[in-house]
Amino acid sequence: MASSPLNACYLLLLVLISFDYHIIALSVPLRQKPDPADAAATARWLASENSWGVLSTISSDKGGAPFGNVDSFSDGWPGDGRGIPYFYLTTLDPTARNALKDARASLTLSEFPLGSCGKIDPENPVCSKLTLTGKLTLVDGNSKEANFAKQALFSKHAEMKEWPKNHNFQVFKLEIEDIFLIDWFGGPKPLSLDEYLHPR
Repeated sequence: MASSPLNACYLLLLVLISFDYHIIALSVPLRQKPDPADAAATARWLASENSWGVLSTISSDKGGAPFGNVDSFSDGWPGDGRGIPYFYLTTLDPTARNALKDARASLTLSEFPLGSCGKIDPENPVCSKLTLTGKLTLVDGNSKEANFAKQALFSKHAEMKEWPKNHNFQVFKLEIEDIFLIDWFGGPKPLSLDEYLHPR
């Protein structure tokens, strides 16, 4: 039996709905990569344009061994990052448990997932990479900062709003102490916290 125009329209509507989240995610274009000579701008660009990275903590279950985990994050609204990464974590996951016992942590980001490295290898120095090291701390759930962090996280990760309430997800942030950036040949770029947080 041939499909009616009404059935075809209904099928198209279902397809559009099923891909709604991806359409929204793709609606924010990638901002142009800064000049490699501008270390602060490049580091902030990586933190703002990425939506996930490898968050490493000190394992409380494995005798202090390093534990890296893929975690989603946000440093602000799309295109308007503030440089401080926020996370939505549950103690059902080792990362949050580790941080509550030993806050030392680092977040590693790469330009490669953004698609702007072309065909070069992710380890090539021209394909920028950033590691922010510091303390992964719990944000007061009743604070203005927590409200901002949730809005920032949900703006990039809409499904977080629907995550199970009984998992007790809470906002954490990385209090940055050290910045490691490679965006060109010649080794890591010197970059202070003040320069990172207040780029020219």
